[in-house]
Amino acid sequence: MESESRYQQTLEYLYGFVDYSLTHADRYSPEKFDLARMRTFAAHLGNPHTAYPIIHVAGTKGKGSVSALCAAALHQAGYKVGLYTSPHLQDYNERIQVDGQPIPHAALNDLVDELRPYLDSGTELTTFEITTALAFLYFARQGVTAAIFEVGLGGRLDATNIITPLVSVITSISYDHTQFLGNTLTAIAGEKAGIIKPGVPVVISPQKKEAALALEQVARERDAPLIQVGQDILYAPGEHSLQGQSLVVWPASQQVQADAYFDAGKAGEWEPLRLNIPLLGHHQIENAATAFTALSVARRRGLAVSDSAIQAGFARVCWPGRFEILSENPLVVVDSAHNRDSALKLRLALDDYFPGKPVVLIFGASEDKDIEGMFAELMPRVRQVVATRSYHPRAMEPQALVEIAHRHGRPAVVTQSVEEALERALELAREPAQDQAQEHAPHLGGGNALVLAAGSIFVAAGVRDTWLKQQPHKAE
Repeated sequence: MESESRYQQTLEYLYGFVDYSLTHADRYSPEKFDLARMRTFAAHLGNPHTAYPIIHVAGTKGKGSVSALCAAALHQAGYKVGLYTSPHLQDYNERIQVDGQPIPHAALNDLVDELRPYLDSGTELTTFEITTALAFLYFARQGVTAAIFEVGLGGRLDATNIITPLVSVITSISYDHTQFLGNTLTAIAGEKAGIIKPGVPVVISPQKKEAALALEQVARERDAPLIQVGQDILYAPGEHSLQGQSLVVWPASQQVQADAYFDAGKAGEWEPLRLNIPLLGHHQIENAATAFTALSVARRRGLAVSDSAIQAGFARVCWPGRFEILSENPLVVVDSAHNRDSALKLRLALDDYFPGKPVVLIFGASEDKDIEGMFAELMPRVRQVVATRSYHPRAMEPQALVEIAHRHGRPAVVTQSVEEALERALELAREPAQDQAQEHAPHLGGGNALVLAAGSIFVAAGVRDTWLKQQPHKAE
């Protein structure tokens, strides 16, 4: 108990610095981001991030999944792997992992205590900058032999951007954090492209044309070799079920063999590499192809990782809270979709895995998110909305969410916690559709609905945690 009390004090201390993820939009500005103080901090620590090769991953959506896939493959290849991601799903220490194990609470306590004299000297560091430096230092002291760092916000001015990686990766770009990154895909892509280093190869996922052109321009300016998934490395989905899915990948230089393979009904002397992943949704096929490409480029730059290690790692990857099926009876799904593009991908995944299945949506989101856009994408599949408030200072009030749901022609109820929201959603999923929902979406039918939590990683985490506590035999 004493150790856990100390851990909570450590978190309170870290959050006592400026934490832009928890601050209202009108209280923070891009001018507050400054890599100079991060470089000074890292130098004070002895630049621990230079002790191991790094894969650096930016993007709007998919960067966490790509990071987790890369880490799993490198672990299977025999590396001691550091993985740095944000935000966390259940516990802050998940952000800093070695070989899939979060930094122990006691170790985080000790590191923070060690750094307190510097942190208290008026450095103006942010919570994220401090946590990034803690990851740099912890990985070096743990002797990791490879690391993956996920960008927190944007790229150009992100705390992780003081590293020079083995390969840079930019996943799918869409609208998010527009108050920082800009209101156009060109502007957002320009910020993400800030991680591209002179001469360092960059892998990019399939992008909308506007974003792709911006990324290509920066790569040319910095003489960074550009490898585009969907052009230089091609992929195709295979079978899928509620347990996972498969894909095949091949280089564009082998397109003739690939054509012959597909024309012959997937038989012949040449075959593309087959990958199996437990992550669901077509967007995860794109993420897996991106991770494979990043690892292939890293391999050419000296990081020994075989195709068999990639296959084994991808098959074992664990990345909860992303179209995760917590239960099949009743059907309970949690997803971290928190912008319009990810909401569209979520709806497509619902159509793919549960066609025609009515949905009771547990929804909560931050007030600065594109809630109208998310609702526009999700409501065609939603029978009823259960509005809730996540444990987050910027969370929108449930009553305001109800009013938005009503504008989209869906009945909605207010709940004040994710625990209450899950209980109410499970009740509604067993009931016949209300008249209002039936009138506007007759194709969604009556009872036995799917319960879906989305809108925020905090809502997904809260529902997931509540469900697993109620089903202890199903907890991981």
